[in-house]
Amino acid sequence: MQNKEKNYFLLILIHALLGCVIYLAPILSKVYGILIFFVSIYFIVKTKNKNNEVLYASAYIVGSEVFLRMTNGNPNHEFSKYSVMIFLFIGMIYSGFSKNAVPYWIYLFLLVPGVIIATQTLNLTTVDIRKTIAFNISGPVCLGFASLYCYNRKIRIEEINNILLVMGLPIIACASYLTFYTPDLSKALTGTSSNVATSGNFGPNQVSTILGLGFFIFFSRLLLASRTKFILVLNLIITFVMCFRGLITFSRGGMITGFAMLVILLFFIYINSKKAVQLKLIYLFTISMTVMVVMLAYTEIRTDGLLSKRYQNKDALGRVKESNFSGREQVAATEIEAFLSHPFFGIGVAKGTEYRLEQTGGIIASHNEITRLLGEHGSIGILILLILFFTPVILYLDNKQNIFLFCFLTFWLLTINHAAMRTASPSFIYALSLLKVYFNEEENSLHRK
Repeated sequence: MQNKEKNYFLLILIHALLGCVIYLAPILSKVYGILIFFVSIYFIVKTKNKNNEVLYASAYIVGSEVFLRMTNGNPNHEFSKYSVMIFLFIGMIYSGFSKNAVPYWIYLFLLVPGVIIATQTLNLTTVDIRKTIAFNISGPVCLGFASLYCYNRKIRIEEINNILLVMGLPIIACASYLTFYTPDLSKALTGTSSNVATSGNFGPNQVSTILGLGFFIFFSRLLLASRTKFILVLNLIITFVMCFRGLITFSRGGMITGFAMLVILLFFIYINSKKAVQLKLIYLFTISMTVMVVMLAYTEIRTDGLLSKRYQNKDALGRVKESNFSGREQVAATEIEAFLSHPFFGIGVAKGTEYRLEQTGGIIASHNEITRLLGEHGSIGILILLILFFTPVILYLDNKQNIFLFCFLTFWLLTINHAAMRTASPSFIYALSLLKVYFNEEENSLHRK
């Protein structure tokens, strides 16, 4: 076994054991969370961000966020978002940012009116305005910081693969922890709703999101970073585990997103490859899909047929459910109603929850960032969405070597439709789509191989 293989295997093993250790001694999760932050700061300052260390630090904390929340390892709920912003701010001090990143200065400026309106519309007697606004605006602001740093920043494709690996390592720890937390599926699975027990007693939506991301990361490594049979088999096993653990959360959004990203990546690799490479890609894809089909059949058996019923929107008895989106369409409807009632500046940041309480009598948080932007920011929300969607698309015209660009954009777009911006992952991964990716001659040769 070569040194690179050994190091890779050790990284995987350490994080798999980390999940086991934290399951046995949960208090260590707090130590883990604090260490991530301070060790990251140490390396960023020591290296003065010469090799974009802030991206690696941010990637690791993004990958660990759900695991830390699940195991109560975060000092506070928004710890990961604030950490990412701190890392990237330090990175900008050392390495600057593009003077052409004007769209994201405009984007950050457009968030301000919604904050000002919220100070006038939120109910002073029921909420702490500062904390409520900070909680709801942290995700969008994190996206702004990350985008300013990443905008047209040059980076090699090999570094993108390494950043994704760093993000994937703590997701391995999460999957390992979940394996120990829910050893008996027959007792954990009692219906076709999103399952808290198989999600580490945490939100299935967020767990599915991060596991779907992990599935994509290690499948991409199957295609782009498996230079030996040992590494290929190891990546295949990890992909299998990520997919299995994600599917049995019975939360569909994260896994559908992971599969969509995979299809897009395969398409862009295929169209950017020579014919000989395309034939090899088809061969590898056929093998991988065969393994995935076997895995899906295995999962279907392990869940006693409940998995297929879940994805067909049926209950355990096979009856079609009334709602296709677990009632989220009603939440989205109230936000669209709020937009129509206040079309110019919206009802203000974080006011959506109060608005639904007034309209329906229930306190329900939004899962859809798009309708939330419309309801809380009004027409300004439309401008925000246009900036966020079209800027990376326009950059692609001069950045066609970033084969991950539309994968990252898809993750952001699909994730904010089912999980809003509750975690830092959509913000940070969106920003990665703005990187200026290039191949050097040696990497071009390896890529063709």
